[in-house]
Amino acid sequence: MKQIFWTFVTLLSHWRRRPGNFFALFVGLAIATALWSGVQALNAQARKSYDRAASVFSGGGAQSLVPTSGATIPQELFVKLRLAGWKVSPALEATVLVRGTPFQLIGVEPLTLPRGGQLGGLVDGGDFSAFFAPPGQVIAPPEVLRDLGAKDGDRIALDTGKSLPPLRSSAQAPPGLLTVDIGVAQTLLGRPGQMSRLILRQPPDNDAPSLASVVGNALRLLPAGEEEADLKRLTESFHLNLTAFGLLAFLVGLFIVHAAFGLAFEQRLGMVRTLRAVGVSTRALAAALFGEVALLALVAGGFGVAAGFWLASALLPNVAASLDALYGARVAGGLTLDPTWLLSGLGIALVGALVAAAGGLAKALRLPILAAAQPFAWRQAQQVFMRRRAWLALLAFGAAFAAYLWGDSLYTGFAALAGLLFGAALLLPVLLSAALRLGESFSSAPLVNWFWADSRQQLPGLALALTALLLAFATNVGVGGMVEGFRQTFAHWLDERLAAEVYYEAAGAPEARRIEAWLATRPEVLAVLPSARTSVRLSGWPTEIFGMTPHETFRAHFPMIDQAPDAWEALQRGDGALISEQLARRLKLGLGSSLDLPTASGIWRVKVGGVFPDYGNPRGQARIDIDALTRHWPDAPRVSYGLRVAPQETPRLIAAMQAEFGEKIVRIADQAAIKKISTRIFEHTFAVTTALNTLTLVVSAIALLASLTTLGDTRLAQVAPVWASGVSRRRLAQLEFLRVLALTAATAVLAVPLGLGLSWCLVAVVNVQAFGWRLPFEIFPWQWAEILALALLTAAIASIAPILRFVRTTPAQLARIFANER
Repeated sequence: MKQIFWTFVTLLSHWRRRPGNFFALFVGLAIATALWSGVQALNAQARKSYDRAASVFSGGGAQSLVPTSGATIPQELFVKLRLAGWKVSPALEATVLVRGTPFQLIGVEPLTLPRGGQLGGLVDGGDFSAFFAPPGQVIAPPEVLRDLGAKDGDRIALDTGKSLPPLRSSAQAPPGLLTVDIGVAQTLLGRPGQMSRLILRQPPDNDAPSLASVVGNALRLLPAGEEEADLKRLTESFHLNLTAFGLLAFLVGLFIVHAAFGLAFEQRLGMVRTLRAVGVSTRALAAALFGEVALLALVAGGFGVAAGFWLASALLPNVAASLDALYGARVAGGLTLDPTWLLSGLGIALVGALVAAAGGLAKALRLPILAAAQPFAWRQAQQVFMRRRAWLALLAFGAAFAAYLWGDSLYTGFAALAGLLFGAALLLPVLLSAALRLGESFSSAPLVNWFWADSRQQLPGLALALTALLLAFATNVGVGGMVEGFRQTFAHWLDERLAAEVYYEAAGAPEARRIEAWLATRPEVLAVLPSARTSVRLSGWPTEIFGMTPHETFRAHFPMIDQAPDAWEALQRGDGALISEQLARRLKLGLGSSLDLPTASGIWRVKVGGVFPDYGNPRGQARIDIDALTRHWPDAPRVSYGLRVAPQETPRLIAAMQAEFGEKIVRIADQAAIKKISTRIFEHTFAVTTALNTLTLVVSAIALLASLTTLGDTRLAQVAPVWASGVSRRRLAQLEFLRVLALTAATAVLAVPLGLGLSWCLVAVVNVQAFGWRLPFEIFPWQWAEILALALLTAAIASIAPILRFVRTTPAQLARIFANER
């Protein structure tokens, strides 16, 4: 043990004499751990919020009664069930907008709420006189008050013009919810006498009448855990994509660690030789080396986990907005420490450091004592693997192609991506070496010939940093191309889908009929397009059935992927349906296929006449004629409308409707406002991707800086003879700068086809498996120019410090090289 301890202390002394190398190692491992643990913290926080949200209604074993069709339950059904002995409690849920930001509002009746769930815990033992008494009270978690920019007692105005009751903060409140009395909620939402669900505290007594005998088929019992299972299944792909991005960033960070450890081993080969010569055994040396790696990994990993917590806190609002917009999943706004992701961050830092250092450890232990005296033994050993790298790269490409051909899941999609990236990482040094060898063969001047040969000799030391740059640049090309393509596709899709100029929702069916009759008298209204919807489950998946009017507006503008010649005629007859791409892929349906829809009166079979894109909707959707929907689901509320209006008349019509009907209109907006909200949701969705993309680039730039810095001392041995032959230090510095620029530019050029392949895999494989819809593959040459410029800027910044250090090297220091062993 004493031998291991003093060997360990001796090895650690290297970092004191090489602070630049230690800084590169520490920063690389800390950043890699921060990116990974930050992503894991985001995922853990989201899943914890799902569990909390699921327990809002189902905690303590409570179940829910929900409408068989439609979105609301008449209040008289609640009264009937209570009189029949069913212990149910009413709830009304809806989304409200505050300064354009959506918040979930829930109205409850505290006295009948089941104890044990979050809502029950919220009311246990509380004084609710203020909650019941006018104007009521809003109970919300502290993070919601922070998002609202409010404090206890404040009243917040909704975008509809109505004001919420005074706010009260409670740590027991469900995440992301504004909880009010159900009477207050009905008033705020303009839905008097309506409820979203009935919470069932416990099954009724055996002598109680059955559900069907009390309410007929108007309600169905929602099995415990069904909503939670749906949410977890729908959001699984989002978290898997986020995890994959975090893992990629972690691997890029490990390139810094690998390079720093490798160069440290090379610089310490003389020390290793001396230790072995004085009697240190291979076993003791191995134990000391592994102990050193473990200590550095835990220290740097600890800093990385702390940085990851800060990163996750910064990204959490955008992740929460994305999950809410895409899946309706509410995530708490405050990040909490979780031992699971904390320990996983330290664990992966340790494993990553050991993997990154394994190659250098093995080579340092295998090299004989005399070979260890050669300063470039480690790098010479790397050259042996060049041909093997080429074969391994081809094998990785073959595995990626096989995963694409025969895979049919999100995991095989990521396997194809991993094979593509791994193969490119292996092949990069081979291609760069071949290019440098070609340049050397065509050069005749001695200095030029030396430049090519020396660049090839330096390639192993820079290979890992250049590989990190390759992956970062390719990821920017691939992900950037996908996001930009999605942005353009999404904008065009919104223009097509939002064909009407005004959209509104009435408070109920009677109000909807009165508003519709009033609109018929308005000359500026060119068409009234009613719609309705209900929800069913097809093959276990929640699916929306959307009733629409087959008006000429939709025939001309509704975007379609594929359609039969008589698709709209079949829809109008009531025996045809248009289905979303998600539903078509999930149920393997095509044009002419039969679709069985469960209705209150039995199975209704329709024919698929068209497939349409439905970006951002995790659920499937089938569109049918609105009259057919009303026949099969008579309880589905027909309260949503689109209006065709001359654009210049839109503001005047909206003002007239609000003045005429007031609270009878729950919400109303013009086309431009809806597009603005949708675009803001889109930007929120990809904000996390952009941030991780940028961080990956920063990490790769640090990798290049670390490699150039740690190579600085060993470079003197190659440069000194050239200087001694008459080449000035300024000229040598220019050649060094040119070498870094050339290698980085070549890496950026190779990153473009890799990035295009990555983009194609994302839109054609991963996105289809994750979300059920495919984006068009588009290329953006201007992004390639940006990547090349960014590569040259990265190389210039990373090389400034090492080159300035070389320029400041005195002639005496260069001459001293010839007196050393080197």
